[in-house]
Amino acid sequence: MCIRDRDKTEEVPVDKKKEVENEESIEYKLKNTEDKLLRSLAELENQRNRFEKEIREAIEFGGFNFARENLAILDNLQRAHASIKNDPDLKNSKDLYKFLKNIEIIEKDLLSIFKKNKIEKIDSLNKKFDPNFHQAMTEIKDEEKESGTIVQEIQPGYMFGNRLLRPSLVAVSKKSVKKDEK
Repeated sequence: MCIRDRDKTEEVPVDKKKEVENEESIEYKLKNTEDKLLRSLAELENQRNRFEKEIREAIEFGGFNFARENLAILDNLQRAHASIKNDPDLKNSKDLYKFLKNIEIIEKDLLSIFKKNKIEKIDSLNKKFDPNFHQAMTEIKDEEKESGTIVQEIQPGYMFGNRLLRPSLVAVSKKSVKKDEK
């Protein structure tokens, strides 16, 4: 049995036509499979890169939450130091100086451990307010300083490497508004 080719006057056998269609479909399937393989390899490479990045970050910032929680220890130690130092009943104690000295030693040790682990205090006082590192708690009228300058640090902020561990709680200067300007 033969099928007549429309463009050609000669007849093409049916078996040969099926063979040509099979070759085309095999080529199509091969290209399709190759495309899927390349996409799968690209996806595997992307996933490998994501996993490597997550591992690097886990190693670099694995102690982030632990470090943040340890800031509370430092804060409480500093509050205790200030409270004991200013307590009128304890000021007359002869051992107060020794006790305060021991608290200072513990505080310095803790700060040293922080520094070894890339936990650095943010220097805020007399700097321009930056919402990326500071949290404004109040505004203080100050005619001498430029508006937006940090005039008081309520609670120090800390960085963990290049990440913000805790923002500094600060008081920011502002110029007083004169009645004429209103």
